[in-house]
Amino acid sequence: MDIESETARQAKTMGGTTLFYGWRVVAAAFTLAVFGWGLGFYGPPIYLHAVREARGWSLALVSSAVTAHYLFGAMVIANLPGLYRRFGIPTVTKMGAIALALGVTGWALAAQPWQPFAATLLSGAGWVALGAAAVNAIVAPWFDRKRPAALAQAYNGASIGGVVFSPLWGAAIGWLGFPLAAALIGAVMVVAVWILADLYFARSPQQMGLAPDGDLIATPTISSASPTARPLAGNLLWRNVRFVTLAAGMALGLFAQIGLLAHLFSLLVPVMGAQIAGIAAGAATAAAIAGRSLVGWLMPAGCDRRLVACASYGVQIAGSLAFLLAGGDSVPLLLLGIVLFGAGIGNATSLPPLIAQVEFVREDVPRVVPLIVAIGQATYAFAPAVFGLIREWAPGAGAAGAAPWLFVTAAIIQALAIAALLAGRSR
Repeated sequence: MDIESETARQAKTMGGTTLFYGWRVVAAAFTLAVFGWGLGFYGPPIYLHAVREARGWSLALVSSAVTAHYLFGAMVIANLPGLYRRFGIPTVTKMGAIALALGVTGWALAAQPWQPFAATLLSGAGWVALGAAAVNAIVAPWFDRKRPAALAQAYNGASIGGVVFSPLWGAAIGWLGFPLAAALIGAVMVVAVWILADLYFARSPQQMGLAPDGDLIATPTISSASPTARPLAGNLLWRNVRFVTLAAGMALGLFAQIGLLAHLFSLLVPVMGAQIAGIAAGAATAAAIAGRSLVGWLMPAGCDRRLVACASYGVQIAGSLAFLLAGGDSVPLLLLGIVLFGAGIGNATSLPPLIAQVEFVREDVPRVVPLIVAIGQATYAFAPAVFGLIREWAPGAGAAGAAPWLFVTAAIIQALAIAALLAGRSR
């Protein structure tokens, strides 16, 4: 008797070829990430500029609203597991898309200084339902052994979101005005996410008679978790060395890279010009996609994933040192720094959930991942402001004079991220 159900065969066979349905879920999660990061992560700096141009409000005021956007989102991330249990992933994802669209439109329509802060309650809460923790929650049930490759492909949507939406927002706002552009792009996102949620996120492997990774149902499941992993109920998680060091490593790494990236373009313009600096920023995105994909597909199954994350941060430190050695005028070294630093950008998001997969029991992973993502987001919300203060107050302040201090700061913080990850390794 065929051990696969008819449902499983129908789900796996398409046009005469066999394709595990989980890869369709990955493609859907990729698209979700494009919209999530395109509107919720890469969008706020553009909204900041558009609001300042329209209203003439101070940079400090509007920048504070961007920080509030990320901070409130971090609070929601920490509660995503409970929301998923109560309402289900499809419903939470749909509501997140609606909230994000309304929040961005609220940014565009803000006429009083308090109104952008009110809009951040919607935009911040909405985008995290389409962000890193959400993508992991959608993809993880479908993959175990192949989860590194699956998550890498899904998270690449985040980078593509920046490539697509950064210029799209600029063109749409210039052509239609911010309010109409926000309403139109938001509506397209809501329709697309609603369709994805109904077609792909509403299904689970068990409902379709499928096993993770496309295995036969009768195939014994071998846990990816370390033999030393133990259930960590309640507050035990916060006293666990693995959890604390993983959260610290992710938060420090993201703080360093987002702080530097927020100012990198303006540091490159005096040397390269705006057009070439824009191309260089695109090269960093391409390097991020390549770095994440290579790690996802080539990382050995039994390797120490903390060491892989440390190596990724080490490559970024090398990039910071290349920036430093460039001295503000060596274009080849600047380009080398962009490629090296960019290669680790994607891994800072995708590797921590993969570390959690092997260091915690299966039942704890859905709680661990949102918490480390929330801690990371709450930390990096302040990174652009902190690096801006360094740029203002460092000896030799100015675009060129303060640049070495930014590169050294980024390298030191990433070295601390490596130290945190190493401190949590099993002995």
